[in-house]
Amino acid sequence: MGRDSGSGARLGIRRPGSDERPGFRRSGSGTGRRPGFRRSGSDKRPGFRRRDHSVAPWIRTRLRTAPGAAVALALLVMATACLAAAFPRAVERYEDAGLRRAVVDATAPRTSLQVSAPQPGTYIPQSERESAVSPASMRKAYERVLNVVERPLAVDPAQSMYGVRNVNNLEAAETWLPMPSGLPAQMSLAAQSGLAEHSRMSAGRLPRAGDTVTAATREVEAAVTTETAKRLNIKVGSVIHVPGMQRDPLAVRITGIVAPRDPESAYWTTQPLLRTPSLIRPPTQGGEPETYWLGALLLPPAAAPVLLGTPGEPARYWLLTPDPAALTAHDLSRLGSAVASLESGPGLVKVRDSTDADTGVSTDLDEVLASYAQLRSGVRPLVSVAAFGTGAVAVVVLLMAGRLTADRRRTELALLRARGASLRGLTRRLVTETAVVALPAGALGLAGALLLVPYGRAPYAVGAALAVTLLACAALPLRALAAHRVVGVHGAREDLTSVRPSRRRTIAELTLLVLASAAVLALRSRGTSGTSDEALDSGASGDLGSSGDQLVAMAPVLIGVIAALVLVRLYPLPLRWLARPAGRMRGAIGHLSLARAGRTSVSTVLPLLALLTALTTAAFGGSVLAGVADARDRAAVLNLGADARVEAESALPATLPERVRSAPGVQEVTPLSIAYEAKPGAGVESVPLAGVDPEGYARLADRTGLGAFPAGELKASPAAPADGTSKPGADGSAKAPLPALASSAVADRYGTHPFSLRLSDGSDVTVRITLVRDLTPALPGTDFLIVDRAGLGTVAARPTTLLVTGDHVSGGALRKAVAAGTGADADPTARADVRLRSEERARYIDSPLQSGAERVYAAAVAAGSGYAVLALLLALVRAAPERAALLARLRTMGLTRSQGRRLLVLEALPQALLAAAGGILTGWAAVRLLAPGIDLTSIALATPGGAPPTGTAALHTDPASLFLPALTVLLLATGIAAGQAWWTGRRGSVRELRAGDSR
Repeated sequence: MGRDSGSGARLGIRRPGSDERPGFRRSGSGTGRRPGFRRSGSDKRPGFRRRDHSVAPWIRTRLRTAPGAAVALALLVMATACLAAAFPRAVERYEDAGLRRAVVDATAPRTSLQVSAPQPGTYIPQSERESAVSPASMRKAYERVLNVVERPLAVDPAQSMYGVRNVNNLEAAETWLPMPSGLPAQMSLAAQSGLAEHSRMSAGRLPRAGDTVTAATREVEAAVTTETAKRLNIKVGSVIHVPGMQRDPLAVRITGIVAPRDPESAYWTTQPLLRTPSLIRPPTQGGEPETYWLGALLLPPAAAPVLLGTPGEPARYWLLTPDPAALTAHDLSRLGSAVASLESGPGLVKVRDSTDADTGVSTDLDEVLASYAQLRSGVRPLVSVAAFGTGAVAVVVLLMAGRLTADRRRTELALLRARGASLRGLTRRLVTETAVVALPAGALGLAGALLLVPYGRAPYAVGAALAVTLLACAALPLRALAAHRVVGVHGAREDLTSVRPSRRRTIAELTLLVLASAAVLALRSRGTSGTSDEALDSGASGDLGSSGDQLVAMAPVLIGVIAALVLVRLYPLPLRWLARPAGRMRGAIGHLSLARAGRTSVSTVLPLLALLTALTTAAFGGSVLAGVADARDRAAVLNLGADARVEAESALPATLPERVRSAPGVQEVTPLSIAYEAKPGAGVESVPLAGVDPEGYARLADRTGLGAFPAGELKASPAAPADGTSKPGADGSAKAPLPALASSAVADRYGTHPFSLRLSDGSDVTVRITLVRDLTPALPGTDFLIVDRAGLGTVAARPTTLLVTGDHVSGGALRKAVAAGTGADADPTARADVRLRSEERARYIDSPLQSGAERVYAAAVAAGSGYAVLALLLALVRAAPERAALLARLRTMGLTRSQGRRLLVLEALPQALLAAAGGILTGWAAVRLLAPGIDLTSIALATPGGAPPTGTAALHTDPASLFLPALTVLLLATGIAAGQAWWTGRRGSVRELRAGDSR
């Protein structure tokens, strides 16, 4: 028994010369019994294997032997699991926030479900008609309609309402109501629910209905809002008479004036007339336009039957406001289906069964959802590119960590295999000891992600963290399984310059090349979005939740993978070319460093793959972010024409330019005289005309890059008259027309011949197009004319706009100067509009979908860069013991510390240069190859309300994103090598010499 308890009796190891099968332990010192079985006659059940208690001691022994490696693996798994679990929750958070913002910004009149039914038919008894519009009947119908709405579309009951209103407005007979053009004011009567909950009393009391209100009731009570009372001169106690139908006029007594609790809530914005009266201008056939006031009188719901006695065609309505907080982006397709069902599907049939056979449902919510889906379809694939890139680098780092551990324990595992350990038993032990560390770390990473991003669905986060944990558990066992399939103590050399690629590797590389080529071609041909334009235009609900093809999103990653494999194949060639000249140089450092670089293991493909993938993703991501920023700056400049724009409907004071020029941050002010209604000749079309000072405007155009031109070609002739007209000169010839700079569209219409323009002040000016540009700072759009302001008349030449340039223009100081210069503080009608480029740029970051996608994209690129640095560190750590032993041996031969530093730096330099140069080339190639298929307009220039963006945003190469990460990799590699040489030089060489050759 004493001998059996030695190392030869360890589980899974066969004692040399024994006939025992590995994996069984002897139960005693005698013979004749099968090992691993209990003796019969004992107090234990005979014929069963004794439970193996050696796994736990093995795990404890391994963790105590290498606690640092266990802690490092735990931190790596925890960080990776946290990032993997947080990513889907972060994406879901900003997508949901973007959808809710889109619904809120679209305003309630567009997003509310407006269910309307005509008045009950006149063929039924009057009592039944009055009962159909009573509060009880309307409430029951409202509850039934709410039950028809399908999930996930949720209705906000607090902002939903129902009631009865007249479709045709009723003329008020009171002459004390304002009549701007002599036309009597008109009223809209509405008996809507929830008035008390959504308003507060400003004067009087809420209206009440009598015991029984019928169509024949002669007087009812009503309330008006504060705005209606102010503009229509209505007071508490006022009586307004509206026409009746087959009866006397209906008297409406005002008993209260109410103020909305939340004027921007759906209750008041779905029907804005209830809150604010309107000045209506009916269409006329020439002559002076006539106007009249239209206001709303708010009746109590119990007074709704009285509307049946008016000629206003009363109609019933139920307004259902969606609850933005209940909308989620992952239910976008089902939301579209629910809305379509209510508008023209099974839902509409159920609504009609619950209300009236002629009920209709109308809403623009489906258009809002389709617009959001189009925006998301342009944003999501770009985020997927960063996610795939970072995920690929993280996978490589986890595999490198497993390989590093397997290489560090190669001798131990080879010895176990030589002494009889089976592959199954060895793999089981490695999986168990790795799982003991990885599973708690993955759970902690998942918990950290749930705390860090407390919003989103948990299953996706759990799945991502579990995938990371399983990969970490499998990396070491799979590597050991592949390396120790055949029992052997020493393996063959794996030098990069000596090992030839196998056929399997060649086939795998060719497969990846085909996949990368297919992804690039698909991306160039159809773009990043997998949703067709036709489907988006049609608003099909089935396409609302679609996303880009995942293979297309992997295109930059596949390009990096192919580049890594190609560079690994080409890497030995320059080493061989440089080895011979280096051998003829004096000193052994150069030759030895190249020899050492050539003896690098073929496992360098993993760190190189991680570095190239990370550099490609960083270059691609940096180019995307730079393209987005440039597009927004460009769009802001196109809209304003400068760093700030001061514009008024009338002429600005003559002293305002100097006052603005003295504001902080202002460098130059360019006055403009803009006439938007200049009419060429006798035509009815108008062309925007801007009068400028040629010298200052030419500098502005050159600075902004919007149609630069020589200032001398725009100057008016000195002989031209001050009013810009063409009068005969002393010699009887006509004066020269004003030279003009025009857009391409205007130049195509009017050519280069002189033509006259009629300005809004009645003056005429003759111009001739001498310059053609596509863009100009003064006027956005495709139609414009620019002339010298000195050639215009006195009135037309007065500046109406100022274009302000400066590096740091202060918005507050500029507005203060403009307000003081225009006298807006005393006269609000003289106020000028001040817009800054920074504020205009901020309009394009309005949606949380855009800002959230940018943050996630930047975080993914940063995480990928961090993993690339970690991969570089792991690669250097793997070779650190061997390098330390090499320096120790060489120091015994007279190598100095400075020579040792140069040796390690030169040894690491070829691989660092390979990674840096390869990263630059791969990033440049990825951007150039994929740019035609990527449109950044959705993420860069989307505006609230779905308005068309100004210009487009294309992907272009960003030099900083190409060179800075590559230089960082180069500096890190050489710096770490120099630091290792310095640290090794401070330590003694006895330990490394005793350790032996760790090859």
